[in-house]
Amino acid sequence: MVVFEREVRVSAPLSEVWAFHSTSDGLVALTPDWMHLRVEETRGPDGDPNPEVLDEGAVVISTARPFGVGSRQRWVSEIVERRFDEDEGTAVFRDVMRDGPFPKWEHTHRFRADGDDATIVHDRVEYELPGGPLGRAVGPVGFLGMEPVFRYRHQRTKELLEG
Repeated sequence: MVVFEREVRVSAPLSEVWAFHSTSDGLVALTPDWMHLRVEETRGPDGDPNPEVLDEGAVVISTARPFGVGSRQRWVSEIVERRFDEDEGTAVFRDVMRDGPFPKWEHTHRFRADGDDATIVHDRVEYELPGGPLGRAVGPVGFLGMEPVFRYRHQRTKELLEG
């Protein structure tokens, strides 16, 4: 298994950064255009379609077609943890890929207030590349592919929230 981590400081209050990351619109806004992401369906923990907030138990079904090449790849992700502690100035949510191109994908998003008007956003992804032993052998190459995606995500977060 490969672990990728990256963090950024955003000049916006924790509550705003948290709210932005709590919707499927936030996911779309933070995905590079070259991924050609489409959110096909979202369901709340109770099964209701299109929830306003992606609470624990929510499911997001999306498709991507990186660089416009090949067929669309289906991703089914479930929010398995979601906590916001205003008193502590922390928040976390974790999503797990239930179906998709990776044998394992777990993304933990941590948020920490940095004073009253800034937030540290920390992403940690634990994943396995497809292909069994061959995928494990090229794991570091997959790691290198994560950096530009998360650099984009963090830069875009700053652009949208620091505005």
